Amino acid sequence: MRRFVERNPFWSIVILVAVAVLVWSIFAVWPDWLVDAIGRKKIFLNALFNGITLGALYFLVASGFTLIFGLMRNVNLAHGSLYLFGGYIGYEIADWSGSWLLAFPVTFLVVAVLGVALQLAVFRRMQGQDLRQTLVTIGISIVLADLMLWIWGGDFFQILTPEWLSGPVETFLVTGVKRSSGDPIFLKYPMVRLVILAAAIVIGVGMWLLLNRTRIGMLVRAGVDDREMLTATGVNIQLVFVAVFAFGAGLAGMAGVVGGTFQSIAPGEDTRFLLASLVVVIVGGMGSIPGAALGALLIGLAEQFGSVYMPTYAVVLTFLIMVLVLAFRPQGILGRA
Repeated sequence: MRRFVERNPFWSIVILVAVAVLVWSIFAVWPDWLVDAIGRKKIFLNALFNGITLGALYFLVASGFTLIFGLMRNVNLAHGSLYLFGGYIGYEIADWSGSWLLAFPVTFLVVAVLGVALQLAVFRRMQGQDLRQTLVTIGISIVLADLMLWIWGGDFFQILTPEWLSGPVETFLVTGVKRSSGDPIFLKYPMVRLVILAAAIVIGVGMWLLLNRTRIGMLVRAGVDDREMLTATGVNIQLVFVAVFAFGAGLAGMAGVVGGTFQSIAPGEDTRFLLASLVVVIVGGMGSIPGAALGALLIGLAEQFGSVYMPTYAVVLTFLIMVLVLAFRPQGILGRA
């Protein structure tokens, strides 16, 4: 942080001012002129929270993708299919058992096994062959999409939220005051989205610690940088890569359960989340967990604020962020040069 401020004093001031304005807009009672210009504060706060929680979902998908694509250099364009498959499996487990929580570990294990099969059958045989990996995984994604369409049809599925997470919770943020009594009006927000946001933060911190503060993380990073040298020391690098690929696939499956909880699961979601993962990794930086978190947050906020304040150009806003990052920092905001 100190190094960034010393190297970029102008941008540091810009970021500081932007953060100050954002904090004021969240906690202050809006004057009438601001309400007239932007709209009710409740709409703004809902868009803000929806963007943050959508970013949490994107992060869960993209964090596995950044491990597989950004860190291990495996071009897995079937990653969106793992998300959709996880959503369907989570729906079946939750419907069969009646337990929302049980759907997460079971889905993680099932999709992780599918990830192991992909690593052993495809990527182990095509290491370093990016074009072949791209073409093969596109074919795999098409086959998986057709199989899921055959099994589950074209209907929309939603995983029911458990009773202890259903309904809104009153936050400490004031959206206005009652004209009759002058009492503050507090924002109410779905409890399940806040819990999922907290879980995404815990998972992100855990992944960063695993990669940067443990021996297995050191082995993964060393294997990416110099696979032959690490193999010469006696480490079974293939076993390490299979474990990392399985973990990334399992995360995508768990994200499918999350997506099926506060959105829905249907054909076409695999393509949408694959595209979102690519954008997040490009914006945040390949192989960077903090970069994936930052990229997911920016893309989630851009989608939600765009859909509220400029619905016609919401998609353009998302890709405009990617274009700006590629133009001024091609390696991503937190990517290594």
